[in-house]
Amino acid sequence: MIPIVSRSLLVAALAAAAGAALTACAPIIVGTAVVGTAMVATDRRTTGIQLEDEVIQGKAKSRVQEALGDRGQLVVTTYNRVVLLTGEVPDPADKAKAEQAVKTVENVQSVVNEITIGFPRSVSQRSNDAYLTTKVKASLVDARDLLANSIKVETTGNVVYLMGLVTQREADRAADVARGVSGVTKVVKVFEVISEEEMARIAPKTPS
Repeated sequence: MIPIVSRSLLVAALAAAAGAALTACAPIIVGTAVVGTAMVATDRRTTGIQLEDEVIQGKAKSRVQEALGDRGQLVVTTYNRVVLLTGEVPDPADKAKAEQAVKTVENVQSVVNEITIGFPRSVSQRSNDAYLTTKVKASLVDARDLLANSIKVETTGNVVYLMGLVTQREADRAADVARGVSGVTKVVKVFEVISEEEMARIAPKTPS
């Protein structure tokens, strides 16, 4: 069985990891995840798809950086070959360029372009986004009717984006949980929704 970790300890650990990520000074920030053995075991993607998503994410970062240079502050998040783009760029042309650059990456199934036009967020704003992500993740862990490890969370400008392979019930429940976190202004579902029957076929078996 996976040991139960206190909520405060979980938030502190996630916040520390998020803070370390913010020390990077590159203009384009790429969303990443620390993957442990337990998380891989409970991920609804196959191991092959998980590795493929990492490759796609790395290539997407490179293509966007080649297309835009330092024009923008973007986050690239990948789940099951779907690429989510968030962050800020100076004008609509840059937003379109970023999307087109990601579409050239091999094996990308689709691109969800949530980039906004405006000024880059400050370090304090990005830190707050990272903290909101930790709070949402902790709240998903608290919701015992959800498999928190199967849901990827990204926050940009106080807007929370949720990705994962879930049923409609799980999608609605996760969104409700995220909306209940103080400081979250909006929740965007980028889930891949499947039926309960499909879920039963792919759900990882919990060790007894």
